[in-house]
Amino acid sequence: MTVDAFTRRGVLALSLAACLPRLARADGAALGFDELYGKVGVLGLEFSRKVLDLDGKRVRIKGFMAPPLKAEANFFVLGKAPMAVCPFCSSDADWPDDIVVVYLQKKQTFEHSNGLIAVEGMLEHGSWTDPETGFVSLLRVRNATFEGA
Repeated sequence: MTVDAFTRRGVLALSLAACLPRLARADGAALGFDELYGKVGVLGLEFSRKVLDLDGKRVRIKGFMAPPLKAEANFFVLGKAPMAVCPFCSSDADWPDDIVVVYLQKKQTFEHSNGLIAVEGMLEHGSWTDPETGFVSLLRVRNATFEGA
């Protein structure tokens, strides 16, 4: 075996090893707040083609956590900018175009985070009323996890 062959194999092995953490973790498709809606139609906000294509798939979206309603919860609201109060809506007609409801994998106790976070989970769109809270949403990320971004 020549030195050149060994060097090429070594470089290939190191390159593959560097990729393994990314290959092992199937990140969701990146989705930004500016990609949620297409245009305002006759019926109001219309979902973007990207949201329709990603419905039911894993997504990763970065934003700011709204203050939770209580310390222990299984959901929070994610917005494109920091919020002082939770933007609860009485109906989907009042739904702001810059928030997404995040339903966590399990109920947890957490404190409001002022920093940018990254949420990953399954995207779901369409009007839905949470039977437990009465909260109405148009966009949700279910079975989600989050971390500092």
